[in-house]
Amino acid sequence: MSEEVKKETAPAAPAAETAAPVAEGETVAKKRTGKSIPAGIAFIRSTFNNTQVSIADARGGVISWSSAGKAGFKGSRKSTAFAATMVAQDAARVAVAKGMHECEVRMQGAGAGRESAVRAIQAAGIRVTQITDTTPVPHNGCRARKRRRV
Repeated sequence: MSEEVKKETAPAAPAAETAAPVAEGETVAKKRTGKSIPAGIAFIRSTFNNTQVSIADARGGVISWSSAGKAGFKGSRKSTAFAATMVAQDAARVAVAKGMHECEVRMQGAGAGRESAVRAIQAAGIRVTQITDTTPVPHNGCRARKRRRV
């Protein structure tokens, strides 16, 4: 009797293994095939400590983004113009791969990487149609920080 039971369970075991190639708790996700996005908006936020670039489609949905920390820079190197160039190249490379070939640029902040980020976006193959500065300027609102004396 015990021999018969073993024979019945043996063929069922390989079938169960092939049916579940994914580990428990994991799900298999289908790869998204996105539509080509020909035009969009590049948001550049350049502070005294960091530079962040987000590239969005015309409706505002973010396609790609990058920052100096994500690009591998740490500390004071994040605030350099070279870091801003690398950040913009990284974000623009993904946008070009998704079909973008023109965008308008909206800059915010007064950091070192403002102009170099725009040049890097142009060098990546994206035509810049418009450049807008959206830095918030107070109409004599809050008291400014104390000036640094060196």
